[in-house]
Amino acid sequence: MNVVIINGSPRKQGRTTIVAKELQRKYGGQLVDLSQLELPVFNGEQEQYELEVVKWLRLTVQEADAIILTSPEYHSAMSGALKNALDFLGSEQFHHKPVALLAVAGGGKGGMNALSNMRTVARALYANVISKQLVLDPIHIEKEQSSLNEEAALLVNALVEELNMYAQAYEAIKQQQ
Repeated sequence: MNVVIINGSPRKQGRTTIVAKELQRKYGGQLVDLSQLELPVFNGEQEQYELEVVKWLRLTVQEADAIILTSPEYHSAMSGALKNALDFLGSEQFHHKPVALLAVAGGGKGGMNALSNMRTVARALYANVISKQLVLDPIHIEKEQSSLNEEAALLVNALVEELNMYAQAYEAIKQQQ
């Protein structure tokens, strides 16, 4: 299964970046790291779609069997970096594709609004956002080791298992068409 993990954090050393890299390390797949990818600010003009970085992003997501969107919560929403990247994408890349959502909060009750925001945008892209979603708090991330603690690893594993189930169903449906 070809899973694409989109790191929605613009921070190279942020907790969301740690989580996205840990997802790739443990489960494989391709990492689209928005802390490294130099995407222009989306303006909707056709010439942007001819940029190599945009072509690569669109093709990478289109070829995915499943997608994991990760984002910090900034001002009760997903990061601007993730929203900008999603603006370059459309239903061609997401139609019926299973998508898992994971927010990395700063603590307290953060993260839920980012999840809701990601779900709204993914729905507009015709994605099949799975029911299970996850918020990780700072206590879940071992920043010095760039890893997740045991509790977080179990939560992430449950999310990935559910995504795999939906990805297998999506693949079976595609085979029948």
